[in-house]
Amino acid sequence: MKIIQNYDLKKLNTFGISARAKFFIEIQNELDLKELFKLPEFKDNEKLFLGGGSNILFMKDFNGIVILNKLKGIEILEENSEYVVIRSMGGEIWHDLIIFAVNRGYWGIENLSLIPGTVGAAPMQNIGAYGVELKDTLENVEAYDIKTGEKRIFKKNECKFDYRYSIFKDELKSKYFISAITLKLSKIEKKNINYKILQEYLEKNKIEIKNSKDISDAVAYIRKSKLPDPVLIGNAGSFFKNIFVTNEKMESFLSTYPEMPYFKEPADAKAMSGKEENIKIPASWLIEKCGWKGKRIGNVGVHEKQALVLVNYGGATGEEVKNLSEQIITSVFSKFGLTLEREVNLI
Repeated sequence: MKIIQNYDLKKLNTFGISARAKFFIEIQNELDLKELFKLPEFKDNEKLFLGGGSNILFMKDFNGIVILNKLKGIEILEENSEYVVIRSMGGEIWHDLIIFAVNRGYWGIENLSLIPGTVGAAPMQNIGAYGVELKDTLENVEAYDIKTGEKRIFKKNECKFDYRYSIFKDELKSKYFISAITLKLSKIEKKNINYKILQEYLEKNKIEIKNSKDISDAVAYIRKSKLPDPVLIGNAGSFFKNIFVTNEKMESFLSTYPEMPYFKEPADAKAMSGKEENIKIPASWLIEKCGWKGKRIGNVGVHEKQALVLVNYGGATGEEVKNLSEQIITSVFSKFGLTLEREVNLI
C-alpha cells in the first residue's frame, strides 16, 4: 500500500476532467483499510473515496487524500430452490456483478445492466433503471466508520432509500466507506418488462424473454444506443434526476403540453415514500423541449441522442460543465416552473 503525492485523477473520472489529489492510495483488501485508518495522511486530511468515478464532477484539485476502492470478490452466502443471497465487495464493477447473476439465471438486477460505476457506489444513490432500483433486492450494506475504523452493517431499512437517495448521500455523507453489499436474488422467474422503452424494444424486435440474461442484453443494447461511451467522450451518464409532481400538477401540464410523457409510481412505492408527488416526468424531455439537445458551448455540450447527458468534448473544466448545467436548470424552470436537481456530485 503506497501513498502517491500530487496524483492526476483525469483517468479516474468518466468526465475526463483534469484534477490532482494531494495524496492518492489504492485499497486492495479490508486489511489495507485497517492500516489506512492509522495513517497520518488519512487522519489529517479531507477524504474522498473513489470507485468508477462515474458520478462525480471535479471542480478543482482535491486538497486531501483520494482512496481508490479496489476491493474485489463475489460470493454466494446462502441459496435454496427459490432464492440466492450474494455478497459483493465494493470495488467490483457493477456490470460484472450483473453478469455474475444473469449467467447463473438469477433474477432481480438484470434491468440495472450497464449502469457505470462500482458496487460500492450503487447504494449511495440507490441506482435505478427501467423500472427497477437497487433497494428492491438489497439486504444490507457493510461500511466502515471513517473516524473510528469500526465496521457496521446497515440493514435495508436503515439505509433510508428513496429515489436516487440513501442515508449515505446526506445524513452520513463522507462518514462511512462502503466495503460490500449483500443482495437477495430470485431463482424463480420474476421479470420486469413494464418500462415503456424496454417493452417497446422487446416487442419491436420480437424478443421472447426466456431468462434474466435476455433482459440484461436488451437493456444493455438500449443503453449503448442512447448513451455515449465515456472512453470515447467524457460524460457521467444521466446528469439530472427526473422530476416528480402531484396528480393535479400533471393534469395542469397536460392541458398545455398534451404530449408530455409521464409515469405513475407503483402504489407500493408511493406508500413507502409517503409523498404525494408520485408522477414522474422525464427530465430529458423537459431539457429537449428547451432546445438543449445536441447543443454545444465551447468544450462542453448536451449529447445529441440523450438530453440528460452532458459531455466533455475535450479539455473542459468542471466549472464549464457546471455552468452549462446551471443554464439548463434556469431554462427548464423558466419554461415549466420545475427545478431540476443534479444527480452528479460536484467535488
